[in-house]
Amino acid sequence: MNTADSLDAAQLSNAELMSYARQILLDGWDIDAQLRLKASRVVMIGAGGLGCPASETLVRAGVGQIHLIDDDVIEVSNLQRQTLFLPEDVGKHKAITAVQILEKINPLISARATVARFSEDTAYELLGMASSKPDLLLDCTDNFATRDIINRMSVRYQIPLLSASAIAMQGQLALYEPQLNTGCYHCVFGSIVADTEADERNCANSGVLASTTAIMGNLQANAALQYLGLTKNPLTNKLLIWDGNQMQQRLMGFRQDPECPVCASHQS
Repeated sequence: MNTADSLDAAQLSNAELMSYARQILLDGWDIDAQLRLKASRVVMIGAGGLGCPASETLVRAGVGQIHLIDDDVIEVSNLQRQTLFLPEDVGKHKAITAVQILEKINPLISARATVARFSEDTAYELLGMASSKPDLLLDCTDNFATRDIINRMSVRYQIPLLSASAIAMQGQLALYEPQLNTGCYHCVFGSIVADTEADERNCANSGVLASTTAIMGNLQANAALQYLGLTKNPLTNKLLIWDGNQMQQRLMGFRQDPECPVCASHQS
């Protein structure tokens, strides 16, 4: 983590101690874990069905800095699952509106919004690479083409990527660590990324139950909290698959594709 060396100098205020008291009481989660979380900078791409619950949980838990990137505006159909928005927000930018709510939820953290489309051309600036790398990149988007770009930037800049998806009553979650050469999104979904028909399936044309995005967004936040606060990847080389129809969850192992066109050439 970029800020690990500064933990000794960081302090929790009385307000922070009160706000995060129930976390600090957890077995395995102490002051040091809370300080690591406070020192973390997270970039989240997508402020919709996944981004809303994931960002809210991270902010309530005390993540230090969170940057939401989204170029979309709120529509009536979003309100069914995008939990930071109200009917009077229709027509407003998602990222800006979400950050305004997040800052009200927890004024102890720093939240930033950027209305922009994430691309290879904009990635360096949007990720704030000129100053320092984010500690974690969260993919909360809803199409394979964008996820593929995010993954490529994760590998290029060696930023851990926590990628979630939710559609209908199913979801998937994985935490890739390109700096460890353990595989990337393309290693797992390469054939699907190249499938144009698969890329056209999203919430807008396939539907999604409100609870699916809430569950997957919070599972994403859960993995992020462990990674940032405990420096632990609970999904090392594992893809979590959640099935809301059967109320079942399973883990599928994966490993780096030695011929992956994205990450294999970046091995140190």
